[in-house]
Amino acid sequence: MNKFLSYKLVLAAALFCASCNSFLDVLPRGVANEEDLQNAVGAEKLAVAAYATLGNDHWHEPYTSMWPYGNVRSGDAYKGGLGAADQGEYHQYEIFSTVRADMDKGNRIWTRLYIGVQRANAAIKVLNVLDEASFKDKTRRLAEMRFLRAHYHFLLKILFKKIAYVTDGLEADDIEKLSNDELSDNDLWQKIADDFRFAADNLPAPRTDAGRPNQTVAKAYLAKTRLYQAYMQDNQNSVTSVNQEYMNEVISLTTEVINSGEFSLFDDIGKNFLWNYDNGSESVFAVQRSKDDGTPIGRIDMSTALNYPMYPGYGCCSFHRPTQNLVNSFRTSDKGLPLFNDFNTVSMKDSVDFIKNTIDPRLDHSVGIPSHPYKYQQNVIYRAATFTREPGTYGPYSAMKEVQQLGCPCLTTAQTYAYPASSKNSSIIRFSDVILWKAEALIEVGRIDEALPLINQIRARAKNSTNLLKNANGKFMSNYSMDVYKPGENIVWNKANATTALRWERRLEFALEGIRFFDLVRWGIAAETMNNYFVTEKTRVPHLSAANFTKGRDEYLPVPEQQIQRSNSIYKQNNGWN
Repeated sequence: MNKFLSYKLVLAAALFCASCNSFLDVLPRGVANEEDLQNAVGAEKLAVAAYATLGNDHWHEPYTSMWPYGNVRSGDAYKGGLGAADQGEYHQYEIFSTVRADMDKGNRIWTRLYIGVQRANAAIKVLNVLDEASFKDKTRRLAEMRFLRAHYHFLLKILFKKIAYVTDGLEADDIEKLSNDELSDNDLWQKIADDFRFAADNLPAPRTDAGRPNQTVAKAYLAKTRLYQAYMQDNQNSVTSVNQEYMNEVISLTTEVINSGEFSLFDDIGKNFLWNYDNGSESVFAVQRSKDDGTPIGRIDMSTALNYPMYPGYGCCSFHRPTQNLVNSFRTSDKGLPLFNDFNTVSMKDSVDFIKNTIDPRLDHSVGIPSHPYKYQQNVIYRAATFTREPGTYGPYSAMKEVQQLGCPCLTTAQTYAYPASSKNSSIIRFSDVILWKAEALIEVGRIDEALPLINQIRARAKNSTNLLKNANGKFMSNYSMDVYKPGENIVWNKANATTALRWERRLEFALEGIRFFDLVRWGIAAETMNNYFVTEKTRVPHLSAANFTKGRDEYLPVPEQQIQRSNSIYKQNNGWN
């Protein structure tokens, strides 16, 4: 079978039946003749199909939530579930040392994301033959499809590095001959950036539909792409330099997004993780979810359906479990600042530990902790025995950001399984991300004083995000104490310390949101961070005994062997996997 699903395959099947009896000359539901699509109505249908792929993932190959790749591989989360064999390939991702190029899950996510690419290209091809008179939204839809095409390629790029960039100008035979190794790393990033630039230049400024990108959203995603592109990598995945031109473009683009007035931080970080605040002021781009919408199971979030606790009303399956290392990282000093060097010397486990130590409030927005109310529900007290599977293997904690409150109208049971899922939107870009991108770029170009208020803006919001974090008696769950950075008073604000502060802030702000590992890779510190993590964490949990990160290999997943075979070995493997 070809690497990419194609409408040509559907059309071939239809043409094959041309000589069949007339009662067979009826196309199956969901299948269209090619000529039926060469018009404005067909273009809209193809565009809808491209959008649909945004949320068509599953716990077997999640990509709206990148929890197996961005958290389990980062030291922020254990796989969880019922032991190492339960969704066992995620265990292999967690320990790195046993990952293989022919693993099913890698091939699944590769295929799913290229289906998204193909759908965007199918829509672009039809749009290109229409004129503005027959379809007044032609330019806008073209820009939306190129935005989606770039999004799918972006995810493939940060997962696999060596990918083929597939455009609408390629025919099926061209795609079969396309190499994943012809473009340099920088040139591949440039292809992605070009699509986002086209979107930014051609999308309307007003935002009339929360599910569609507008000009500002495209600029935000372009800024993200330039930020990743700026950390220049060699073939061994080492960062060799930081491109100042790209960093300055990040500063320019994020400034435009921030100054647009379209977005603002919620007053409480917890609102980002509650269904009733979907499409609020902090949501830059999110996959739109729904239930009871006339489809068999709705557009619910199947990517995180394994991650709910075992507590009655949720039911399954206790995956995506916060590490002790992550929990400890929220400890603060007597000045209310992160303990950059000493955070992991004390393990907070018992209820009293969260009172004896001072805590960044974002911990209780991210992690289910024994004796604390779970997900802001004062009548639902978290107990490891009733919320988790195998606490002896995976510790006592549960992830919480993706989980919704009991009784939420958004909750449902997924498919025929007793697995909960929700219609809570899946966040792709939050406004706090944009703010910290700008801070990071400012630090990298030496404008560290300008980065300080941006980082402090995120910290000030976190400091004040305590209203939801109370027990039934009105007292706070933990001993919250944090402060902003005050040069000359609680920190020396030089480039080294600013870089450390920025990177630490990203870990705490986006804990368990599927981002951490990709940050480590683009900064060029994945190997040292992960192997340092394993030294201590192996003494805490038995399932990491064989864990080891190989520098120059494990920064990326291997190109699926199934895809290399289908390409007749035109595709080349990533460094270290041969």
